[in-house]
Order: sequence, then C-alpha cells, then structure tokens
Amino acid sequence: MRVRYTPEAFSDRERIFEYLRERSATGARNVAASIREAVAQLKDHPHSGYRTDDPNVRVIFVARYPYKIFYRVRDVVEILHIRHTSRREWKRDG
Repeated sequence: MRVRYTPEAFSDRERIFEYLRERSATGARNVAASIREAVAQLKDHPHSGYRTDDPNVRVIFVARYPYKIFYRVRDVVEILHIRHTSRREWKRDG
C-alpha cells in the first residue's frame, strides 16, 4: 500500500529533523531512519497501529525514540501527524 504525508505531517517531520540537526547531526539521522522504518512498516501492515479515540485514526510508536505517528488507512496510508510523546495529547481537527 502507498504511504503519503499530509502537509501538516510533512511539516511535523521536517521540524523534528531540523530541531535535532541543530543539536546532533548523528542523532537527527538516527531518528529520521527510525521514523522512515516505522512508516515503511505501514506499507505492508497498515492496520498494525493502535486504535485511537477516533475510529479512523491509528497510532504507531517509533522504535527507540519518543515519537508517535498518527495515520489513517484509506486507499493509501495517510500520515496525519508526528509528535514527541512528551507533548500534550493530539486532538485531530475535523
């Protein structure tokens, strides 16, 4: 199954990478690789994430790093949001 990022999720990802790059280029590469691996897993196993309060949205956790990836499955896997687990819980608009 194909995967695509919403503009918001793409922006989340880029902000995370930029923030980490300013602190550690190696750390940023490691987190980026783990996020890519988690997203790639969804291509073959789109329903592998946990259900959320919204029946259309699922969440997976990034291995070794404190990030959650929120997504929904339609004709593609649509990445909705990526956030650090220490941030306030995400509530989807609309």
